[in-house]
Amino acid sequence: MAEQTPQDAVPQAEPPADIVPIASGKRKAEEQLTKEMVEQHQQQQQQTEQSAAPSSEQQPTEQTTTTATTDNAQELQVQQQQQQHQDDDGDKAKSQPADGTTPTATNEDGTPKLSKNQLKRLRKQAAHEQFQAERKEKRKEKRHQQQAKKRALKEAVAAEAIAAGEDPEEAVKKLYREPWVAHPVPVAFIIDCDFEEYMRDNEIVSLSSQIVRSYSQNRRAKYQAQLVISSWKGKLKDRFVRVLNNAHLNWKGGVKCVEGDFMQAAEIAKRMMEEVDVKEGMIDLIKPSGNGGLLLPEPEVEETVEGEESGDAVKAPKPKPEEEAEDVNQSIVYLSAESDYTLDKLEANTCYVIGGLVDRNREKGLCYGRAKAAKVRTAKLPIGEYMAMQSRYVLTTNQVVEIMAKWLECGDWGEAFLTVIPKRKGGTLKAESSCGTPAADNGENDEEENGAEKVNSEATATEVANQTTEQAQDVQMSG
Repeated sequence: MAEQTPQDAVPQAEPPADIVPIASGKRKAEEQLTKEMVEQHQQQQQQTEQSAAPSSEQQPTEQTTTTATTDNAQELQVQQQQQQHQDDDGDKAKSQPADGTTPTATNEDGTPKLSKNQLKRLRKQAAHEQFQAERKEKRKEKRHQQQAKKRALKEAVAAEAIAAGEDPEEAVKKLYREPWVAHPVPVAFIIDCDFEEYMRDNEIVSLSSQIVRSYSQNRRAKYQAQLVISSWKGKLKDRFVRVLNNAHLNWKGGVKCVEGDFMQAAEIAKRMMEEVDVKEGMIDLIKPSGNGGLLLPEPEVEETVEGEESGDAVKAPKPKPEEEAEDVNQSIVYLSAESDYTLDKLEANTCYVIGGLVDRNREKGLCYGRAKAAKVRTAKLPIGEYMAMQSRYVLTTNQVVEIMAKWLECGDWGEAFLTVIPKRKGGTLKAESSCGTPAADNGENDEEENGAEKVNSEATATEVANQTTEQAQDVQMSG
């Protein structure tokens, strides 16, 4: 029997059926490599035997080593076969990472490509850093203006005291000794927060900030409306509890948070307006006028338009405004841009519902549909009647609250809009208002100026040129 060589001792593993057969030249190279590995191991084993004493356990060790060497050679051969299979697959196998993950797209210089959202965030960050110094300078200028206003007030009070023969220093001291006194009025603002399913997490955060500002602005207003937050649950409530440390529990005055919908909140608001101290706060401005405080739609008339082909004037019927149902609830007014009615004035014992929805204008008509289903009145703020807007504008929830609170103070919508809407938005009064100071342009609400519903409807190009009661573009509000 012929002597068995190390090459013959190594079993040849058959390649799997799904692997492409290896060329004969490559197979010979693999066999030669395996033979060299076995011979090298044998040499190392002989050197170990010579340096160590003979042992009865030497034979099992040699068998184990030989088996391990055989397994290594077999594994090496299978790996080489698989490598050959990958080479045949072409560029697809070359581009696949070793860990099996999806390859990352890169630019020509090897840097990873950025998505559109990532690029947008980087641009916003760069713009924020670029104008940071400018914003700081604006805040400094605003502080100086406030200080100058205080000095002017002191000088005016001192001058009046001198004219009346009184001590000017005592008059100035009395100016700051007078405590702030709340003046509640029988009007309710309801913020409907039952839109969580339509908002992302960051939009719910924005809504929570708007609610806090709504409370703050109504609290320090000259006349305080009764404020009720409806649908107080879900992520919004959880944020106030966990992140804001239950700040709403310290709110003072006529404010409540209820878990029910805006209809249940309206019932609670009505009981709040019936309290003695609130009923005594009746002012002439909110006394009933007979039409519920709403401007009724104009009667149906015919409009004159030019024909597309002949250019002749053609009579076209104006869309007929939708009339209110007979069983509509007169004590609740839901603010919505889709309404054909315009809010003329705030009236006593009436609840004005503001949709607490921050959705970047994805959803349309939610508030109007909800109001129709609940059979309550609807109305839109009269921005188009008083303001000429140079661009599309969005009102946040707290801005709507502030506008109505300002109207309770002066009874002038033009003054209210001019005070609340920042001047950087390009809004100007269409007529002279009785009073007013333009709103400060401090940029605080830039991030949150997105709401759910439009406050006014679109204006045509002719109406924009003539500065009619419709505004140039959609002016929107939160809800």
